[in-house]
Formats: sequence, C-alpha cells, structure tokens
Amino acid sequence: MDGVLVHEEDPIPGAKEFIAALRERDLPFLVLTNNSIFTPRDLRVRLLRSSGIDVPEDRIWTSALATAQFLDEQRPGGSAYVVGETGLTQAIHDVGYVMTDRDPDYVVLGETRTYSFEAITRAIRLVSGGARFIATNPDPNGPSAQGMLPATGSVAALISTATGRQPYFIGKPNPLMMRSALNRLEAHSETTVMIGDRMDTDIISGLEAGLRTILVATGATALHEVENFPYRPTRVVDSIADVVALVGELFRPDEA
Repeated sequence: MDGVLVHEEDPIPGAKEFIAALRERDLPFLVLTNNSIFTPRDLRVRLLRSSGIDVPEDRIWTSALATAQFLDEQRPGGSAYVVGETGLTQAIHDVGYVMTDRDPDYVVLGETRTYSFEAITRAIRLVSGGARFIATNPDPNGPSAQGMLPATGSVAALISTATGRQPYFIGKPNPLMMRSALNRLEAHSETTVMIGDRMDTDIISGLEAGLRTILVATGATALHEVENFPYRPTRVVDSIADVVALVGELFRPDEA
C-alpha cells in the first residue's frame, strides 16, 4: 500500500484510477500491507478521507490478519502477549485468543509508533522463559512525515539479541502471507500479479509464490537499485499510473 498507492496519507498519482479500473472490471484484488497498526476498517477510512481511494474493507489484507490466521491454525484457542496496536490486538482477539502476560503460548510483536521499553522488557523475559516468538513482519524501518521510523524488524532484532531466539516472521516476504492472500481471493498464482515498491519484500514474495510481479519506483527501491538484486520483476514502471493502462492487458476477462 505505502509506496504504491500512497505516501503516508498523500495519494500517489494514478492510484485512485488504478483501483477504479479494477473495480469497474469487477476484478478480484487485495491491497496488502505489512503495517499491523490499523484494522482494515481504519485503513479503508484513512484511504478514502485522505486520498479519495475507495478500497472496500474486505479487499485489505494486513500482516496482523495473516498473523492471527497463522496462530489460529497452529494453536487454536491459545494465548499471547502482544506488543502492538489495535490492528493486531483486534485480529488476535477475533480468532479467539486470550491476551495475557502470564505464561502465554506466544509473544507476538507488531508495529507501533510508541514502543514501550517496559513492554519490550516483558517480551524479552517471556521469550527467554519459553514463549514462542512471532513477529508480524521483518521491515526494519518505515516512513513518516518527519522521516524514517524504526519498525517491527528493528525491535525484533533487539529482542533476539537479548534472548538469542529468532522470531518467525509472518508478513512479506514470507510466501505464507502471499498464499493466504491468494486463498482469500480464491485466485491462482498463474493469473495473479503482485505490484510493489520493495524488491526485498514485495517482489521476492511475489516471485516465490509464482506470481508475475511489477515494481513501481515510487517507494523503497529506486530504479538504479534494481540491478543490485539477483532476481528481477516481470516489469519495472515509474509509478502505479503506468499500470492503469496495463489492466486490460494483464487481466483478461477469461483469466479473472
């Protein structure tokens, strides 16, 4: 989402038209984000109010939702100590988990703009005591209007350094998130395209899931950096505005 459709709350030119083109053709799509702060409802309202981009709530798939789904499949009705915001806590509550700091099955780390040293310390002690360590995504940093912010991956590294235990990351580039998104769409990888702004998360996750991929140069990976990677996207374009014209070419009615 960020870097492809918006920069923070500012729309990227062509984003509104791209989503409109998909909806006009009744083509199934999901907007994916590693950001676990907000619920899909929150994100829908933020996109609509700030950017005029109308994405239905059920067309938004976050790392928080993928994490909750993973926990429910692995250990139904379990317990977790959660460091994160409403998007993550609500998703975990909704699958029937109990949130506790007393002998939880999991420590789940998500993104927040106000990481608490006390909460991180508690997470370290619980992981050291045997709780399984899960993180919503490995992104080391994220954007803000004031500049770069530390994100989940950076805080996960802090906990890992203190405990000697590595988390299992659910979000991109884990193919698990891509497969869960494909299942939600009831789509096949051969007729699905992944559009992203990061070579090290979006493009590689799409590639490993068997999707065609499009890199837009409006986010984390600049055009001159593409050649530094040992893999390539199917296409490289300047922005999402360049993809609007490709909708008819990439998504034929018999493939939708």
